[in-house]
Amino acid sequence: MRHRILLLIFISFLQLLSCSRNPYAATNKLYKKQAKAFSKTIATYPLEDSLQNAPYFVGTTNFNLRKPNFVIIHHTAQDSCGQTLKTFTLQRTQVSAHYVICKDGTIHHMLNDYLRAWHAGAGKWGNDADINSSSIGIELDNNGFDFFPDAQMKSLLQLLTSLKKTYNIPTANVIGHADIAPTRKNDPNIFFPWKELAGKGFGNWYDDTTNIIMPPFFDDIKALRIIGYDTKDTTAAILTFKRHWLQDTTRVLSDADKKVLYMVEKKFD
Repeated sequence: MRHRILLLIFISFLQLLSCSRNPYAATNKLYKKQAKAFSKTIATYPLEDSLQNAPYFVGTTNFNLRKPNFVIIHHTAQDSCGQTLKTFTLQRTQVSAHYVICKDGTIHHMLNDYLRAWHAGAGKWGNDADINSSSIGIELDNNGFDFFPDAQMKSLLQLLTSLKKTYNIPTANVIGHADIAPTRKNDPNIFFPWKELAGKGFGNWYDDTTNIIMPPFFDDIKALRIIGYDTKDTTAAILTFKRHWLQDTTRVLSDADKKVLYMVEKKFD
């Protein structure tokens, strides 16, 4: 009987040990290896062939690390947080993000904020056509059709508070993946509470439009460009604007929509 009890205790210990082991130990090791390789590259700059005809290297004493200027919010379009973590730890997928926030509010910090994640892809906001190099990517566990749970939003707000304070990110520079890639993306979905975020200081929102008198020659396409949208495909830009600020998926601007657009544009002037 005593031996049986000891055996059960030993089995329980092994199960606990198995559960406590990080399932991403192998990819974490690869992460550290790649980060170490980048640190060596930085330490050897300037490269010998970059000296050109200078007799010696003169290193400036005035520099620091590049810092992010935007936060791009995504939905994962996958079925679980675990599925997304797996996607971001497989080299063949060639996609990543700095943070993944699960439905229960768990935040996975997957990449140093100063490093460049592969989350934005081809996109543009204003004059910035390399969003990956200037942004932090946050992925929210959501299949693209669901609401965002309170626990998840609470964690997002906590994270945004920290990022904004740490990197002095402008209020207007918290935007969605669809905003920078209107012809390709629709995330985060129309249930994402942009108004709630703006009320906390993350992203712009518009004022009451009830008594607004529109200027006689209001240019809606110019207004979209001023906000930051790429208007090469005007229909896509209009649709994306309406998804973000009106939670609407139609592709035409009504008179009421134009009032909203006018008020949003004033926030970006």
